[in-house]
Amino acid sequence: MHFSARKAHCSSCPYSTRILQMRRNAICWAQALRLLVQGKSMSLWNLGPCQWSHSKCIKILPFPIMKLQVLVMLMSWFGVLSWVQAEFFTSIGHMTDLIYAEKDLVQSLKEYILAEEAKLSKIKSWASKMEALTSKSSADPEGYLAHPVNAYKLVKRLNTDWPALGDLVLQDSAAGFVANLSVQRQFFPTDEDESGAARALMRLQDTYKLDPDTISRGELPGTKYQAMLSVDDCFGMGRSAYNEGDYYHTVLWMEQVLKQLDAGEEATITKSLVLDYLSYAVFQLGDLHRAVELTRRLLSLDPSHERAGGNLRYFERLLEEEREKSLFNQTEAGLATQENVYERPVDFLPERDVLESLCRGEGVKLTPQRQKKLFCRYHHGNRVPQLLIAPFKEEDEWDSPHIVRYYDVMSDEEIERIKEIAKPKLARATVRDPKTGVLTVASYRVSKSSWLEEDDDPVVARVNRRMQHITGLTVKTAELLQVANYGMGGQYEPHFDFSRRPFDSGLKTEGNRLATFLNYSDEQDAFKRLGTGNRVATFLNYMSDVEAGGATVFPDLGAAIWPKKGTAVFWYNLLRSGEGDYRTRHAACPVLVGCKWVSNKWFHERGQEFLRPCGTTEVD
Repeated sequence: MHFSARKAHCSSCPYSTRILQMRRNAICWAQALRLLVQGKSMSLWNLGPCQWSHSKCIKILPFPIMKLQVLVMLMSWFGVLSWVQAEFFTSIGHMTDLIYAEKDLVQSLKEYILAEEAKLSKIKSWASKMEALTSKSSADPEGYLAHPVNAYKLVKRLNTDWPALGDLVLQDSAAGFVANLSVQRQFFPTDEDESGAARALMRLQDTYKLDPDTISRGELPGTKYQAMLSVDDCFGMGRSAYNEGDYYHTVLWMEQVLKQLDAGEEATITKSLVLDYLSYAVFQLGDLHRAVELTRRLLSLDPSHERAGGNLRYFERLLEEEREKSLFNQTEAGLATQENVYERPVDFLPERDVLESLCRGEGVKLTPQRQKKLFCRYHHGNRVPQLLIAPFKEEDEWDSPHIVRYYDVMSDEEIERIKEIAKPKLARATVRDPKTGVLTVASYRVSKSSWLEEDDDPVVARVNRRMQHITGLTVKTAELLQVANYGMGGQYEPHFDFSRRPFDSGLKTEGNRLATFLNYSDEQDAFKRLGTGNRVATFLNYMSDVEAGGATVFPDLGAAIWPKKGTAVFWYNLLRSGEGDYRTRHAACPVLVGCKWVSNKWFHERGQEFLRPCGTTEVD
């Protein structure tokens, strides 16, 4: 396995989903209040492996044990939670704010603990004093009260001192902490963030061929800090996969949970709960033999389990039917497994294997013959005066289509300033729906981006002019400077930067062009309203190093370009004829370790007519 190891420098919740969350909260808490009033103790998590988060279903203690104010406090937290904007997981830059929020909460919690300890110390002191006094007075009540001072003090204690103690006990030392937490909670991650973060880890697991044990131990290349997943953390991963109907990853992570439990690690979850999830997941994968085995193990641990008995009878009946069919057909039915290893489900992306191989640094088609065509040189554009004085170092990354890298394009100071301007404007990156032309968020693009104008800061105008000098193209018709920060497992799956035009029946049909355009016959002309033509070229600035992962890859070419802070890569998206160059389909690999910042400028056709003239053929 090959990773890029370098020194580090560095969905919105749909309305329907929010309503569903609020409804679930309301159901849970309505039951909780009813049970609380009845003075009963009952776990609301009594449906087995359902698609509810444990955080929504709290074990309710008897009324004398749980204070009503605590219940009200918890209800207010979950009420706020339902309306929180999610998507922290899509930007590491934004997630850094959570670090400071958590630090503030720790300080607030410590202040609450000190206040509680001080209060408890006073109560203990009073209790010790009263214990000594009552031991003495109860031994000879009449003799004790014969002294008028003792009689007065008894009356005073019961009328004044004991009520004061009661007021002390009832003092709410948690008010400040709860108020702080309630305010901070409005900006906390949500269930969507947690599930998104879990999917990100699974994406890294698949892309870089990491087993759950490696991730659990935190043994990732280029890591600066030690981080491990507990049993409960691994269970959360498995449950997230289960809730998504992803039984392949459910099995992998629930098996990891059992492994860590068997090793003696402490946890709040039980082995029977894990087996409940695992047995159903392997059943969904078609492994009836193992489903029966796991269900029997579950029953041996919890004979009274509400579903296991019925599930076992159902699995055994299916297994018997399968055996009968097998004898009749002389073939083995069911999912073939080897030592409980299951195949990863077929992906919607045809080139998934090629893409992930390139992300790992494998399968790069940089042959010796091709490498001989790649050179380094000093670049002065079309003899631009600014570049004649200080030319840029240019390096060929690929020969055809021609992809080049420029060095020292942006200084550290410029990068930090652009990040500083962009960070408050970061919003979930969107993609254009090919049929409607409407911008929307998508799971295959995990990042946040912002658009910077030259009026935002002089550094933006300076960088724009520099890109114009380097490329020889005008920025007058180019799009604004886009800045992007990738989140957990941040990626952008294979895509074209140019807009593929709607199908034209008048097009020539030689070769494969007809088939290519038919694939995108419903796609809208994304840039028609701009009046500046298609995206003729892409200029991509790398504004951070990435310890592992995060490469820009071209699956059709077999090319992989690794991020390097201060450098930029450039390529043309259109042939000189104006037709799209379909070889430029590219992707941003998931960031395994690190914080990836990039900025890019998309140049458009209009205004480039004399700067990049048309060719003599369609394929120039």
